[in-house]
Amino acid sequence: MEKIQKLIEERVGYLIVFTLIVISFAGLVEIVPLMFQKSTTEPVAGLKPFTALQLAGRDVYQREGCFNCHSQMIRPLRAETERYGHYSVAGESVYDHPFLWGSKRTGPDLARVGGRYSDEWHRVHLINPRDVVPESNMPAFPWLARNLVDADSVPKHMEALRKVGVPYSDKDIAEAKAAVDGKSEMDAVIAYLQGLGLALKNAR
Repeated sequence: MEKIQKLIEERVGYLIVFTLIVISFAGLVEIVPLMFQKSTTEPVAGLKPFTALQLAGRDVYQREGCFNCHSQMIRPLRAETERYGHYSVAGESVYDHPFLWGSKRTGPDLARVGGRYSDEWHRVHLINPRDVVPESNMPAFPWLARNLVDADSVPKHMEALRKVGVPYSDKDIAEAKAAVDGKSEMDAVIAYLQGLGLALKNAR
């Protein structure tokens, strides 16, 4: 054993090779079992793909960088579950491409914000957050009320998502443009927010 250790220490090439072997093995031990756990690869009961309007809102949410200040991942800690609701599970995010869990909370977590506030509350909050939360440091997004959703891009986005496993039907895609035509980006963002976290909330 000492000879092997000495050989590895004296020859950098061997050290690199053995290090890569150990890292690869450790990675396989960590990752491969997850591929066979249904809880990490199958949607939770009642989970539905985003509607055309919600999907458009999700795109705006990404574009405006909302995930930089708001997480969508409730950790299994008592302080978090008492404030935000049931902790997040992998099956809630199987249709998210990319996922928007975030890693910073300048603002509150939004994983279970769906149905918590009215559409009008969200509208006022997006136009001027201080009108509903005086101490808020969130920027205002008044232009969302003026900008219309790019209706032509939504069916294409849904087709792309279907290729990676999101179960959109031909009917969903065919009706997408009409569903978002004439809607503002604010309408879309509100629809997206109102749909967050409902699957697990309704299942319990």
